[in-house]
Parts: sequence; C-alpha cells; structure tokens
Amino acid sequence: MTTPGASRIIRKSLAVAGIAALLTTGLGGTAAAEPPGIPDGATAKTLLGELSVAPDGPLDGYDRDKFPHWIDQDGSCNTREAVLKRDGKDVQTGSDCYPTSGSWFSPYDGATWTQPSDVDIDHVVPLADAWRTGAAKWTQEQRQAYANDLTDPQLIAVTDNVNQEKGDKSPDQWKPPTTGYWCTYASMWVAVKHKFKLTVNDAEKAALTEMLGKC
Repeated sequence: MTTPGASRIIRKSLAVAGIAALLTTGLGGTAAAEPPGIPDGATAKTLLGELSVAPDGPLDGYDRDKFPHWIDQDGSCNTREAVLKRDGKDVQTGSDCYPTSGSWFSPYDGATWTQPSDVDIDHVVPLADAWRTGAAKWTQEQRQAYANDLTDPQLIAVTDNVNQEKGDKSPDQWKPPTTGYWCTYASMWVAVKHKFKLTVNDAEKAALTEMLGKC
C-alpha cells in the first residue's frame, strides 16, 4: 500500500521527469517571477572578485530561531506569503493572505505546482551558511532583516523537495538541477554575500566562478 507521503514523492518525481527532456533543451517550463536585484553575469563576476575569501567558521551556537523569519510584511501577509504572491502566477489569496489558487514555477528544477504546500521559500544563501560566514557576529535584528529580505535576491519560491535537498549547502556542494539556471543562481548568491558582507571559501568561490562562466 502506498502511503500519502510516498504518493506525494512519486507525484513530484513524475512531474520533474516529465519535463526533464525539455529542460535540457531550454524549452521546458514557463517564465518565473524572480527576486529583485539580480545582477547580470558581468556584474556578478565583479562582485565575486570583491568578496573576502576565508574558511567557514563553526556552527557553534547556531539556531534557526536566531534568524526570526516569516515576520509580518504588508497588511496581513507574512514574508512567506509575500514571496508566494510575488513569484506565483494568477495567485488569489484569502483574507489571511494565504493563497487559495495560483501556480508556481520552480526555476531550480523546472517543475510547476498549483498547491502552495508543494512550494518552499528558499533562502538563496542559507541561514546556516550565513552564520558560518559572518552572521554569527550580527545582532538579532540584523539576522531577522536578512531572513526576511524582500529587496535583494535572497528569497525565492521553489519545489519543496529540491529546497530540502539543498539544505544549507554552498554551491560547491549543491547546484540547481537545471544547469541553465546556474548563472542566475550564482549571480543571486554572490549579490547576497556581497550585500551582507559574508565571506566565501575557496571551494565555494571556484564553484561560483564555474557557474558564472555559463552566463
């Protein structure tokens, strides 16, 4: 007997597999809304060169609660709901701002979802990575601003399973399955690290250089 959880995983796998061939030729999916402030490839390469290179610090003391997130934004919307509205297509919401209909195209893997429960809001530079590369020294207020940043390319709606696979990995450890998105992803990563003065390690910088080479 297939459990509901297993059915959901199978459904996601079939959806991704069904568009895989199109993705490799650049024809799959539909245009997705994108976070603001994504630099072009040339600018991202310049910003990458300006980042400080240093070994990652320890995770000692890290806790996601030290990055209060999904705080209230405009009206009744919290940060997650604001990104769902921004990144979705034909999104309708109830009085509590939670989506009642719409669709979400995940540029990481090219899948499209019609249930908001199938979509995660990814911190492009994960909270734990930020902690290891500078945020451990921030105030709680600074970490909250980082975790709910809607003015930089730090938050994006993507397939939940893909986001969970990414976890807190940096680009040398994880890249979006859709290679055609590598330039954009690396540009977002670099822009966020540059804005918040976070460091990169040698392997991370090499991976970002490779990804930006596809711009």
